[in-house]
Amino acid sequence: MGRKIRRVVTGHDENGVATVIMDGNAECILQRPNRPGVTLTNLWQNTKTPAAMERRDDPVTGPLILQPPKNGSVFRIVQFDPENPDELAKLDGKSAFSEMGAGANIVEGARHPFMHRTDSLDYAVVLTGEIYMMMDEDEYLVKAGDVIIQQGTNHAWSNRGTEPCQIAFILIDAEKG
Repeated sequence: MGRKIRRVVTGHDENGVATVIMDGNAECILQRPNRPGVTLTNLWQNTKTPAAMERRDDPVTGPLILQPPKNGSVFRIVQFDPENPDELAKLDGKSAFSEMGAGANIVEGARHPFMHRTDSLDYAVVLTGEIYMMMDEDEYLVKAGDVIIQQGTNHAWSNRGTEPCQIAFILIDAEKG
């Protein structure tokens, strides 16, 4: 079960004074049996660039999908609990990603059932723990404080440690190269 994440959103009151307009646990959370041990928490999203300012409504109340909106962005934190290799071998990545509107993003026959590619430029910061970022052929151990910039590459995340790993992601819609 992923850790609750407090979200504090600023804005202005009716007199133009800077203030907090939302303060509480983020509620757009996705956990599913097809991908046990992974919790996605959407914190904010924009549907266009430049972003709309002074939103007072919560833009992440709908279903959680993998990709950012067309011409937009999404900010989320994903918690990856340690993997169980025996359980992982039985899972269907395409089915799990279909629940996020991204079944077509799975790389069929890859060495990890959740190898996928997004049509986005992704900025990521490892907040806690460590995790292997698996690419087509290589893998890289990234740890708390490390930063990843993914440019629409095939990848999967594999937590082979004993502690959960949390990563903050900002996904920005991108054109295929």
